[in-house]
Amino acid sequence: MATLKVPAHVPPPSEDAEQLHKAFQGWGTNESLIISILAHRNAPQRNLIRQTYAEAYGEDLLIALDKELSSDFERSVLLWTLDPAERDAYLANEATKKFTSSNWVLMEIACTRSSVELFKVRQAYHARYKRSIEEDVAYHTTGDFRKLLVPLVSAFRYEGQEVNLTLAKSEAKILHEKISNKAYNDDEIIRILSTRSKAQLNATLNHYNNTFGNAINKNLKVDPKDEFLKLLRATIKCLTCPEKYFENVLRLAINKLGTDEWALTRVVTTRAEVDMQRIKEEYHRRNSIPLDRAISGDTSGDYEKMLLALIGHGDA
Repeated sequence: MATLKVPAHVPPPSEDAEQLHKAFQGWGTNESLIISILAHRNAPQRNLIRQTYAEAYGEDLLIALDKELSSDFERSVLLWTLDPAERDAYLANEATKKFTSSNWVLMEIACTRSSVELFKVRQAYHARYKRSIEEDVAYHTTGDFRKLLVPLVSAFRYEGQEVNLTLAKSEAKILHEKISNKAYNDDEIIRILSTRSKAQLNATLNHYNNTFGNAINKNLKVDPKDEFLKLLRATIKCLTCPEKYFENVLRLAINKLGTDEWALTRVVTTRAEVDMQRIKEEYHRRNSIPLDRAISGDTSGDYEKMLLALIGHGDA
């Protein structure tokens, strides 16, 4: 499912660190060398490179990259080089700031990471910002959004495949009753979405569809302009079909007037080691064009090369 291409024989981190240091020397930065190393190393390998680089040269690799690179290429390399939990903590913090706030990014992180991964994000957030993620989400969101997002970022779901069909039937009925009564922010809806395992949720929503004749997201589309209902629908999609959610984010990022590079970078750097192959397949199915061609048509230079390398395109 991942698209990251790691060579069969990876040099020791000391050699990678030395090559990266060389890429920063001289009159111009060797961007191609940076891509050839960092875009083809997994998270543990990148962490070792950072550690080795700091020990050898007395500087955090991220600081060195920040000095040498710029624009969207810089952002993509920096995000990619971060440890996944540290990266998510950074993204979550950005999502709570005034000018970069995004309920969607908070929901996305909470719903598409495993329970252990989300726990590590909370730890990384606490270590980096000296506050809890729950504290910041509660402070920077309001009303129904706060009511949904705080339990989502606090979740520690069961990850197994065991399903209680009796519970699925009863909770499908609860969801239908609440939605029929337009009680979209009801405590029971929030409880079910923020506590049940993904396998249990899938069973519940399948029963909802079979019993009441509509997929739950269709019944939540009563007001296409309602931002809370949009987020609620996206939450359900993230929990049950993340590849469809991320395909939609990429489609909107690429097809809008002026590329949304932030969204494009976020999705590629966070999913390349997870499920980017499924996202690529869904993108092709939905848009009748391969994702690599869509990215090439909307980006250029080293930024384009970095993204293409991460989604496993050719020899990039």
